[in-house]
Amino acid sequence: MDRSNQTSPLVGFILLGLSAHPRLEETFFVFVLLMYLVVLLGNGVLILVTILDSHLHTPMYFFLGNLSFLDICYTTSSVPLILDSFLTPRKTMSFSVCFGQMFLSFAMGATECVLLGMMAFDRYVAICSPLRYPMVMRKAAYVPMAAGSWAAGITNSVVQTSQAVRLPFCGDNVINHFTCEILAVLKLACADISINVISMGVANVVFLGVPVLFISVSYIFILTTILRMPSAKGRKKAFSTCSAHLTVVVIFYGTILFMYGKPKSKDPRGAGKQDLSDKLTSLFYGVVTPMLNPIIYSLRNKDVQAAVRNVVHKKHLTE
Repeated sequence: MDRSNQTSPLVGFILLGLSAHPRLEETFFVFVLLMYLVVLLGNGVLILVTILDSHLHTPMYFFLGNLSFLDICYTTSSVPLILDSFLTPRKTMSFSVCFGQMFLSFAMGATECVLLGMMAFDRYVAICSPLRYPMVMRKAAYVPMAAGSWAAGITNSVVQTSQAVRLPFCGDNVINHFTCEILAVLKLACADISINVISMGVANVVFLGVPVLFISVSYIFILTTILRMPSAKGRKKAFSTCSAHLTVVVIFYGTILFMYGKPKSKDPRGAGKQDLSDKLTSLFYGVVTPMLNPIIYSLRNKDVQAAVRNVVHKKHLTE
């Protein structure tokens, strides 16, 4: 039956998760739970040390603290649903919970795109104009930059989610995903979604295309400046200050491009495998990337390592 001819309204959505692959559910439940705990611990420690250690009261670590808080919010908006879907196959979710989760995930993802661009600008000024860095990246500049990232991401999420909420859903209510991913939800609408598609296309240009272009140009100037340095030690030190951020950017945007840029299979026999691949890629983006961020910054940053040791040492002394 044509979906547009069905008029009985839906009362909620059903999340399939990995119900078609029951053998994977128990294994992934353990893995996702462990990774989520690492996300909370790793990013929580980074936030703590950037607050407690006065040596880290700089623009770079202020942005890093925001990134860690953002990763905690992003994973918390989706991981509990993912874990529940492993325990409750074909989980039913109300509209309010579904669109609330969609709003939070969309807001955090868009905010991170802009925030990574702000962090690239910080590294550009630090390496290409070190003498002007204290003047350009003063508190009156970097705090509004971070606040603007959050405001832009939340505003975009309000626009996209409010447009999706107004759509009628009166046909199929099964979402073939772990969470209320906006593209999966839009497929279920029994109305014209061209406005939503256009709006998301514009948002992708603004929140994906522009930051990627900005970051790329920033790193072209950064690498050019580093290669012109006469000292090998100076080049190594300069590159080490931005290598962690560059690694996070490559993982973050690389996963997004892999998720949305790969060609879709036209063979119905391969649709099931592709659906599973899409879900696992989304899981990597939603859980593994936030888990890797604090690890990358901790392993490649001696200041963070020293700050963690100082905090632990002070705690032992107080005890």
